[in-house]
Amino acid sequence: MTPTPLLTELTARARAKAHSRTAPCPCGAATLADRPDATVVRHADTVAKAHAPNTPRADLTPRLTTATHLPGILLPPLTPTPVDLHGRLVTFWPYGTPVDPDTPDAAPWEPAATLLARLHRTPVPVPLPPMRGPAKAARAIARLRATAADHPATRPVLHAWDTLPAWARAEAPMPDSTTLCHGDLHLGQLVRHPAPDGPWLLIDVDDLGTGVPAWDLARPAAWYACGLLPPDEWTRFLTAYRTAGGPAVPADGDPWAALDVPARALTVQTAARATAKAAAEDRPLDEVELSMIDACARMASLPPELTPEFAK
Repeated sequence: MTPTPLLTELTARARAKAHSRTAPCPCGAATLADRPDATVVRHADTVAKAHAPNTPRADLTPRLTTATHLPGILLPPLTPTPVDLHGRLVTFWPYGTPVDPDTPDAAPWEPAATLLARLHRTPVPVPLPPMRGPAKAARAIARLRATAADHPATRPVLHAWDTLPAWARAEAPMPDSTTLCHGDLHLGQLVRHPAPDGPWLLIDVDDLGTGVPAWDLARPAAWYACGLLPPDEWTRFLTAYRTAGGPAVPADGDPWAALDVPARALTVQTAARATAKAAAEDRPLDEVELSMIDACARMASLPPELTPEFAK
C-alpha cells in the first residue's frame, strides 16, 4: 500500500495524540482501514479516524457528543470535536480489542443485543439527524445501477428493492423519529475497552441517529433468514435483546412483523454491494453472495410482512 498524504499525516496525528496520553508510549502502529469512506490508524492506545469525504460537521458533532454522554454503551471519543485534515474530518478514540473473526463460536451476540437494547431505551441526549441505515442502502442501489446495470444478478436485486416501502428506501421519513439507533450494527462494531478484556462497547457513530430500532437487528435477522446465521445464535441474540427490554420487537411471540422490512432492506443492500464488487473485480459471485441474490429473487415474489421468514 502506497501511503497517501492523508494516511501519512493521520498516522503522525495518532502518534502525537498517543504520546500526549501515555508516557512512556509503548510505540506500536498499524493501519486498521484505508477505504474511500474511512481511513483508520492506530498508534499504541490511540486510534485516529478520517471520516468519509463531505461528512457534515453539523451531523458528526452531535453524534460524538452522544457517544460522550453514553460511555457505558458507546465508546466515547477522546475529544468530542472533530479536526480538519486534508479536507476530511478526523476524530480520536481510545483503542479497544475488536471481535476476533477467527473464533466465531465466541461471537458476543448477547453483549451486542444487550447494548442495542440499552441504546434503544436511552432518551436522545442531544438533537440528532436520522440514523443513516436507509440512506446507505439507497447508496448501494445507486452504485449497483451505475456500475453493474447489465449484471445478471442486478435484476432480482432491483426487483426486491422495489417491493420495500418508501421509508426503507430513504424516499420518505422513517415511521419512528424518536428512538436512538446505531444505524449499522454488525460484530465489527464492538470492542472491549479498556483493552484487552474490558466490557464490550459499541463503536462507529457515523450512522448514529433517530429512527426505526428494528434496523439495528436487521443484519443478523437477514443472515438468519438467508441461512447464514445458525438458528441457535439468532435465538441467543433475540432472547438477550428481549431480556434487556429492547423495544424494537414484541416482548414475546413472532418478531417478524417488526423485522421483516429492515431485514429485507439489509439483504438487498448486501446483495447490491456484492454484485457491484463482483462486477468491478470481473469475478463470479461466491456462495454467500449467491445466497443473498437468491433471497432477493424470493423476496420479489412476496410483498413484505406476508411471510414470517422470507428466505425459508
